[in-house]
Amino acid sequence: MEDFETVYAKYFDIVFQYALSLCRDTLWAEELTQESFFKALKHITTFRGECKLSVWLCQIVKNTYYTEVKKRQRQTDYPSNAISSDTPVEQKVIDKETGLELHKILHKLDEPYKEVFWMRTFGELSFAEIGHLMDKSESWARVTYHRAKLKIREEIK
Repeated sequence: MEDFETVYAKYFDIVFQYALSLCRDTLWAEELTQESFFKALKHITTFRGECKLSVWLCQIVKNTYYTEVKKRQRQTDYPSNAISSDTPVEQKVIDKETGLELHKILHKLDEPYKEVFWMRTFGELSFAEIGHLMDKSESWARVTYHRAKLKIREEIK
């Protein structure tokens, strides 16, 4: 395998852009990128080569991001947030339940549907960027995303 400095130089931009698309904050994206490369270096022996290295690195970024979001949510004062919002409490409960159900469905999706859907919906990556990350064409990314949406709709019904 390439030495890690080469891996870092080759994939830094892709990993950073993906982190930035998740958190929308340059400083946080830099922290996520650095933390993700550190984790990748620490666990490089677990990389089995079942996907592209860039995809594996982006998965580490995604997991690191969601872990940090959960940590930050635990530190948030929920009652004051709920009261200060203009959204009715009933709508918040419905949205939360719908979101939980959607995440359960997404968790069950097979690859590559799950990853493409996540990258497009939550990462807000373009189909061209997704195709590049997955080493496929832009049209492959569009079709895969469309099929993922159909599978999700089927599960919701």
